[in-house]
Amino acid sequence: MHWLTLPEPRKNIAQSFHDLASAKAWLASQPQAKPMHMLAAVSLQIEAIEASTLPPALAVDLLNLLRTAAVPAQEAIEPRYVRKALPMLDDDQRAFEVAQRLWLRLGTAYLRLAPHFAPADKVGLLHRAACAFRMAEYCHFLAARECPLLLDQLLFAILDQAERDGLLRQALPDPDFPHLGETSIAGHLAWAFMVRLIDPYRLSAAQLTVANRALSRWRELAGFQTMPDDDPRGHSVDLASLFGAPLPEGIPCWLDVHKVTRKIDQRIAALKEGESPEALKLGRELSPAACIRLLRDIEASLESHGQNRTTEIGEIELAFGAEYAFAAFTGEMILHSGSLDANSASLAHQRTALFGFDRVSTMPTAVKKLNVPGENWLLVDGKAIRPADRKGGRRQSPCLIASTSLGASRLGVMIGLQSIPGGALAADLRWYEERIEAGRLARPAAPGQALPVVPVFLLHDGEDCSLIVPSIAGIRLDHGVTLEGTSVSHLVPTEVLERGVDFVRYAITRQ
Repeated sequence: MHWLTLPEPRKNIAQSFHDLASAKAWLASQPQAKPMHMLAAVSLQIEAIEASTLPPALAVDLLNLLRTAAVPAQEAIEPRYVRKALPMLDDDQRAFEVAQRLWLRLGTAYLRLAPHFAPADKVGLLHRAACAFRMAEYCHFLAARECPLLLDQLLFAILDQAERDGLLRQALPDPDFPHLGETSIAGHLAWAFMVRLIDPYRLSAAQLTVANRALSRWRELAGFQTMPDDDPRGHSVDLASLFGAPLPEGIPCWLDVHKVTRKIDQRIAALKEGESPEALKLGRELSPAACIRLLRDIEASLESHGQNRTTEIGEIELAFGAEYAFAAFTGEMILHSGSLDANSASLAHQRTALFGFDRVSTMPTAVKKLNVPGENWLLVDGKAIRPADRKGGRRQSPCLIASTSLGASRLGVMIGLQSIPGGALAADLRWYEERIEAGRLARPAAPGQALPVVPVFLLHDGEDCSLIVPSIAGIRLDHGVTLEGTSVSHLVPTEVLERGVDFVRYAITRQ
């Protein structure tokens, strides 16, 4: 492992204990009801142990004790940073940083101690290091924070060492994660690499939870190889691109996933036959149809994890949400009383200052020709980037976007949004190629009441159509919908094709 330099622990952290008895007493004195404070303190002590001259066997026992105490505290703070709008608020950001640093330092400490032990005795250390680095990466995916290359390289370092010592497939129980049963180093590594390969940033929080759960169950079915499988039934994925540099010689760089894809096919077939996701151990987060879409997406990602990105470069102005997308296509702005965002509120303030009144914002429902508020992003190497010094709203993905930067109005989805070093945001933009019609939902209003205007978009692909509506539109499958301002006025949503944080896309039949 001469090709990797482990990140050094800080040397100025005082050890609060020097044996198991004093460590247990120290843990008992920590604020159990304040998991953030406890995890931060535990993380510091992990670094202190890593930098110490304690006997290796004692250091491992102390790390194991701290790990057991950290797991429930980590679970308690995880919801604080799961797919929050970006940039994250300071407290949420701190929760992510504490969790990620804990797993990074714990994995590094185990990996640094491993060379002090014979192969038969080091398997547990490499096993726990693999688990820790996998968890550190997952923190990044949950928080939509760019995952550093170092974590992938640390996983490869474990793969290298475990392969050389013949320890990859030795199964061990893990009392801190009893729900996993017995796991091997290869299983943790395969799990981590598969989640990485499916580009987890483009998944919603619910999709990521289901995908991670499914791949955790199939982790032991994948196998590492030095050469791709020449069996036509095989399916090997090249991992070399994850390393970020030429892979050191001798490291197995191919992951055989054909048994995993076979499991995916079996789950899809069972869902089509009426089995519930919960019965198939996929959880309750997604409907059967949504699980089928996700499993197909995972399988396609494992088939070819290279991304086809736009080749556009330069600057692009993006409008976010269905209402602003409607304005981009029609030149009309839909405003609702009580729902103005910061940009709309600023416009209203300017009108009031100039004219002494603001007719648009005082009406319960109004349509008015206005400039469409947008944000300027940069297109760099196929990615959309919002530099830290550019103002804009806090964003989540997948979300609906529109742009008129190239002259014609385009409707699309921002996917894979993540924070990158320096405070910038990065994302992929996927534009719909279908012909777009912007319209409104037509609904009868109760006497004396005005219904809000709900923008919709019809996507025409030859004779086929699909419908995009805001998530709050309240449309139900197999119930008729009437539209205004479009060439199709009566239709029935039959299937959810796509779901974002602020929109739903349906397959439809015309009435």
